[in-house]
Parts: sequence; C-alpha cells; structure tokens
Amino acid sequence: MASNKGVVYQGKGKVTVEDIGYPELVLRDGPGVPKENVNRKCEHGVILKVITTNICGSDQHMVRGRTTAPQGLVLGHEITGEVIETGRDVEFIKKGDMVSVPFNIACGRCVMCQQQKTHICTNVNPDRPGSAYGYVDMGGWVGGQSEYVMVPYADFQLLVFPDKDQAMDKILDLTMLTDIFPTGFHGAYTAGVTMGSTVYVAGAGPVGLAAAHSAQLLGASAVIVGDLNEERLQQARSFGCETVNLKEHDRLGEQIEQILGIPEVDAAVDAVGFEASGHGESGEQPAAVLNAIMDVTQAGGGLGIPGLYVTEDPGAWDKDAQTGALKVRFGQGWAKAHTFVTGQTPAMQYNRGLMKSILSGNAQIAKAVNAQVISLDDAPDGYADFDSGVAKKFVIDPHGSIQ
Repeated sequence: MASNKGVVYQGKGKVTVEDIGYPELVLRDGPGVPKENVNRKCEHGVILKVITTNICGSDQHMVRGRTTAPQGLVLGHEITGEVIETGRDVEFIKKGDMVSVPFNIACGRCVMCQQQKTHICTNVNPDRPGSAYGYVDMGGWVGGQSEYVMVPYADFQLLVFPDKDQAMDKILDLTMLTDIFPTGFHGAYTAGVTMGSTVYVAGAGPVGLAAAHSAQLLGASAVIVGDLNEERLQQARSFGCETVNLKEHDRLGEQIEQILGIPEVDAAVDAVGFEASGHGESGEQPAAVLNAIMDVTQAGGGLGIPGLYVTEDPGAWDKDAQTGALKVRFGQGWAKAHTFVTGQTPAMQYNRGLMKSILSGNAQIAKAVNAQVISLDDAPDGYADFDSGVAKKFVIDPHGSIQ
C-alpha cells in the first residue's frame, strides 16, 4: 500500500507535512470527527491521486488560530485528481477519470441536495447542515492537501473532465473549479451582476479577484476592487479592473464617484469576511466591509457575501465578535431594500458551466488570481507567504505532475 503525506494543522501559526496514512473507503476516528461519523462506510466513494490542491483563504483563518480547529486536522478542500480506486457502490465514475471535487460534501439524497443546495446537505455532518474536506466543524472529513484522498458520494459529486490531455493543458484554470472560481462567481451572480452592471468588490485576495473576473464574464461595465494591499490591487488592474486603495482613501463613495461619476454601484461583493480591517480605523472591524458595501450599493441592489463569517472566533478582540455577533447597520440595508446572499457556495450549481468557459478559452481564472505552483513539501512556506499578503494563489502539486 502506498504512503500518503498531507498538510497538518499543528496549532496557531503552524502547519507541517506529515505521513497521514493511505485513505480508505471509511471515515475513521480522528481530529474533529464527530462520534456519529466515526467508522462511517463509504462504498459510494473513490480514492483519488491528487493532481492539484490549493491553499485557500479559509484554510488561513484556521491556521491563524481564528477558529476552533483541532490540532492534527489534515487541511485542504480544493481538490482535483485522478480516480485510482472505486467503491462497491460506485456505478458511473471509472478508474482513470480526471475529476474536480466540489469543496461541499453532499450526499445527493437529502431534500437540500435535491434542491441543488449542496452547501447545506443534511446527511454528511451530524453537527449542522453543510460539510467540507479538512475544515473545522464540517464533519471531520479528511482534507485533500495530500498525495491521496477519499471522496464520498462520487457518482453524485464528481465533475469529470471530458479529455485528460486537454484538462492537463488547462490544469491551472481547472483547479480553481473546486471552490475559488464558483465562490467568486456565486458572489457576483447572487449580487445580481448582469450586462452593464457597475460592481464593487471588497477584497483583492483570490476570492475577490475571482469575483471580479466573474463579474466581467457576467457582462459588468465596470468592476471596482478595493483593498489595503497595493500588490493585490495591481493584480486586479492586470485584467482590467478599477481599484481603490483603502489605506490611502477612507471615503469609499468619493472614490467610486471619481471613477463612475456617481458615488454608488449597482451591486457589491464582500470577499473579505470576518477578519476585516476598518477604513481609516486601527485594528479589526469585522463588520466594516458589510457596512461599507451597504453604503455604496444603490437602493434595491444586491450584496453577494462569499466572505467567510464564523460562529466562533476565539481570536477576536471583541466579545460579541467571538460568537459571530457583529455590529452591522442592518437598518440601512433594510431601508435601501438590499438583498443579502450569504453562506457557503453551492459549487455544483456553477462548476460545469465554468469548466466549459475555461475549456473554450473564455475564462482566464488562473491568470486573474496569479496561480503559482508549489510542491507539497513547500506548503508550509506557501501558507506563510499567503499570510503575508502576496498577490498569489498557491497551487500544490503533490506528485510533480505539472511542475
């Protein structure tokens, strides 16, 4: 049996690459696994040889110690791989298939899955609706920043690439289908971005850049990206976005007016989440982005909120924020009849269409987010670089398949 190395959370600020054991078609006891999930059989699952697996900003929240993630958790929910073993009950997925794994784990059988709400599947996580690989409070499923990983409910979940050679040619784009591209697209789409829309995207990290590129694909006439990091803003400008450096300007509406002629946009996306910094204020202001996008979004506009918010934030300085209670000016949003869409992204609603856009050459998501390939052994350095604010999306290549 082959060995298997993976990226393991070792406590605040530290990840290491360890031998994690070769995966089986069963969920064994381990860090973060609810007792109801221990020894859960997965004959409906497959074993993947991981081709690419990405470092996500959501992973970074855990590594910073801003969640209740347990030590020893194997990280990684953005997984692309080749099927090397299938369970007894797998009917349609075949050995040798090259596939994208939606980061939401979904059974395909519950009411939510039948309604395409795969982000809140009720059967895979006994603690609450919704699940993901290698993530805190998400059912204990082993993460995929590794050489091999088990994926349950394969027939329902896996997106098979039609041609393996073509897929490898586009692998840096296709690896974004697991999470970041659908998440960015979900933010723009649920904000109501359409032909001619003006859009403000808060945050120029990978998800913000994906949301900006998605807004362009949806036909926006102007996409404005705001951030405190000039390097990330330069990356946004590289594919045609306008930008606002919030370190230099604390009056967002005035900056938007200089670009558009009016101080508001049709739609806005929060791609920052609960670790937001205030505009012109010191320290974290976890509601700052939400309040800012309500300020600059026109009456009747939409707010897409793919940025992560949590129910427990032990690192927050504010006692309310430690339990996810934020000082949001909800009355303003109500008065302006804004539409808010929150929660995990139902990746399966978007990944097939986005795959077609990539394969046709219409979507250039790897370029937009500045994808950078690293080895599995270099993953700890990748986490450190990402945390420093570099304008890169790190793609881990466990087997040296694309380097």
